[in-house]
Amino acid sequence: MSDDEGGGSLYVLTAVLLTPAQFPSVLGDDFPEACSLLGVAPNGEGYGLVLGQDEEGARWTVVVDDVSLVAAAIASWDCGMDYDLSPDERSIVVSLAGWPLELSVAASGIPEPHDPEQGADGTGRVPLAPPSAQSWGPVQRRMAADQIARQWDDWREREALDGGAAAAAHPGLARALAEAQAYTLAPPPPGRVRSSFAAAEARTLRADGPGWSLVARTGDAAFVLLDEEPSGVIGVPRDGETDLPELLAALDRVAVRPV
Repeated sequence: MSDDEGGGSLYVLTAVLLTPAQFPSVLGDDFPEACSLLGVAPNGEGYGLVLGQDEEGARWTVVVDDVSLVAAAIASWDCGMDYDLSPDERSIVVSLAGWPLELSVAASGIPEPHDPEQGADGTGRVPLAPPSAQSWGPVQRRMAADQIARQWDDWREREALDGGAAAAAHPGLARALAEAQAYTLAPPPPGRVRSSFAAAEARTLRADGPGWSLVARTGDAAFVLLDEEPSGVIGVPRDGETDLPELLAALDRVAVRPV
């Protein structure tokens, strides 16, 4: 694709959506926070993020407002089909140095991926970079919740074996569940609660808040991760003060869903 702002060509490697219902969790707890990290306004339609390299091998993230085009490209790639993602120059909102996600691929025939000099994108910002895996914090907590959602059956079996005996006494669990319950009464920022397709009639739920993430399937189980519990995963008890099935059903009602 041709990058009008960058003044050259971009060899596209991949693309992701940035919408209220679907955005990389590394960017924030919700859609407005993710947009803020990239310096764009949180509009209703969202954006597509196109990640690639320029002719010198430098990493660039191009934010475009043609969401449908990016969604079509992603769907084609997921089906193993070729798709030439070439957004119109008029759809480019901003070109940012660096990549916010870790990529294991590179364009052939050009230098190895590297960050351009700071300020090369005209923003004066440090180039975007994927989060470190050497520490635990909000980004790593959200990434771990993403992993549980992808490997649901394994985590569900693990919880069935250990029974989640210590969960009820965990001091941070009640706070996270209370804040999740509050989302069902007063809508949180867009993207703070998301619902996506799962097996059969179930939905996969993601809810995030200050210091916590919840990943669940409606009619089934839920797990909570906390900033103060590095790498810890807490199974939510099905009995007790919180009616888990009703909480999950209520969260699903207020969640945003992919179109």
